[in-house]
Order: sequence, then structure tokens, then C-alpha cells
Amino acid sequence: MASKGTVKASGNFNANADAEVLYKAMKGLGTDEDAILQLLTARSNAQRQEIKSSYKTLFGKDLIDDLKGELGGKFETLIVALMTPPIAYDVLSLRNAIKGAGTDEKILVEILASRTPQQVKDIVAAYRQEYDDDLEEDIAGDTSGHFKRLLANRQKGIQEGNIDNDAQVSQFIADEEIFLLCTINEDFVFSFASVTVTCVLVLFKAGEEKFGTDEQTFVTILGNRSAEHLRKVFDAYVKLSGYEMEETIKRETSGNLRDLLLAVVKCARSVPAYFAETLYYAMKGAGTDDNTLIRVMVTRSEVDLLDGDTSGDYRKALLLLCGGDDA
Repeated sequence: MASKGTVKASGNFNANADAEVLYKAMKGLGTDEDAILQLLTARSNAQRQEIKSSYKTLFGKDLIDDLKGELGGKFETLIVALMTPPIAYDVLSLRNAIKGAGTDEKILVEILASRTPQQVKDIVAAYRQEYDDDLEEDIAGDTSGHFKRLLANRQKGIQEGNIDNDAQVSQFIADEEIFLLCTINEDFVFSFASVTVTCVLVLFKAGEEKFGTDEQTFVTILGNRSAEHLRKVFDAYVKLSGYEMEETIKRETSGNLRDLLLAVVKCARSVPAYFAETLYYAMKGAGTDDNTLIRVMVTRSEVDLLDGDTSGDYRKALLLLCGGDDA
């Protein structure tokens, strides 16, 4: 499948030549930041890894260490992030979100709601290899309530193959869902015993039709269904209730759980649209959320990333990652 990102692999790629350009850009007094950003933002991540290897072979030095020694501030953070393999970058982001001062739930939501099932499996495996820790256990130890359960449900569903297999999901009806649906209309269950119908009615009963909200039902269904299946649920739900799923979630839930549920829904509908909105809010208002801006640019520039509140080399690099020609 062709990439929809703005950063593509260079057609005339020569890792040794690129390594020499970077070496010259950092040699002697002063650093040619423009040469560094023009080169690295025009190479895919896989090509950057080859450049890093060639740099070590040619000059006996670690490219990342040299970049850190020559650059500074947000520009350094962005360039070092670009030089990190995608899975390793996600693993590091999750580790910092969990083990830092307090838990950064925003990063947990963004990464775990938006990545494909295979990517999540790779992240879990890489996390264990890098830190000798279990990602699910670390997240569970740093979160609580329905937010914790939803994250755990999605990871469990992915590991067991439920979320990754629409054929399996379409044949599976949870006992809890059947029980709740039976309380609405027993005959209807036997006439229309499909997961989509079941999920829709159970969600409606748990939210719009209920005084107070049964958050666990939202957690169970949104945490254990594939994107394709959820889109069918959303379409049927709006016909039944008259509300989009996002409207119900905003009315019926709050806090980190609401943010995670909304992220799951938005990513099921369109991952690129979810990240476009994330970028918008990162740059909206007084001050820029640079951590989010860098993280999204770096992780989505080769995948689905189709001006303002930044400046200098940092701004130039972001514009180049966006495919802009006015840097």
C-alpha cells in the first residue's frame, strides 16, 4: 500500500554520502542546522537508520550523540525523535508517560488508541525487551477505574486476536451483552442475534436511555471491537438514538475515560482526521503544545500527515515534515 505521508523515501539515496553531509555540517566552529534539517526531513526513517550506521562506520562516532552535542532546544528534540525507529519512539514515549512525574494519560490515549493491532503487539514486545517490564502491568499500576479497564481491554483484545479479526468478532456475542439486551426485548434477541445490533442496543441502554451511565458497558464494547465493526455500530447507533456516538460519550462520561473513549471512536472513524484534530488543538490558543506537535509530526509524517505558532529551525523542520515549501 502506498504511503499517504508527506515524507517519502529518497529515490537517489546514498547513506555514506548523507553521513558525510551531516559530518561536515557539524564539523568545526558552528553548526549548519539548515543542512541537517533539509537532509533528515527528506529521508524516511528506515533511510535515517542506514545513515546512522554509515556515520558510525565512516567516522567511528554515534550520530545521535553528535546531533545532541551540536543542537539544542526543541529543534534538538525534534531531530533526535526523527532519528529514532518508530516502534522504539512509541516505547520511549509510553515509558516516559508512565514513569515520569505523574502519568501523562494523553500519551497513553494517543498511542494505544491510534496504532494498529500489529503495531500494539510490536510495542508490547519491544517494551518488554527494552525494559524487562510488562507494559500492561505498568499501565495498570499507574492508572485506575474504567480508564484503566478500557486500556487493559484493548490490549487484551489485541493480544488475543479479537480486535484484529472482524470475522471472529462478528460471531462473538458477550454473555453480558446478551443479558442486558434480553432485559429490553427477549424476542428481539432471538430474531436479530448479531453483535452489531447487540452492541448498539446495549450502548443505548447504558447511555441515553439510562439514568446515570453504565461506563463498564462502553468499556466492554469499545475496548473489544475492531475499527470496521465499530463503524457499523456507530452508523446503527445514530439511527436508533438520534445521536452520534461522540455526542453520547461527551454527555455521559468525563475526564480521562471520556478522552480515551472519544479517541477510540475517532480513530475507528479516521486515524488521519484524529491526528489532524490533535495537531489543531496542539497549536490552538496561547502557546503551543510542543511535545504533542513533535510527537505527531514524527510518528505520522510517513503515514498519513497530509504555520503558525513556531519559529526558527524548529519551524522549518516542522514545515518540511508537512511537505511545505515555504520553510
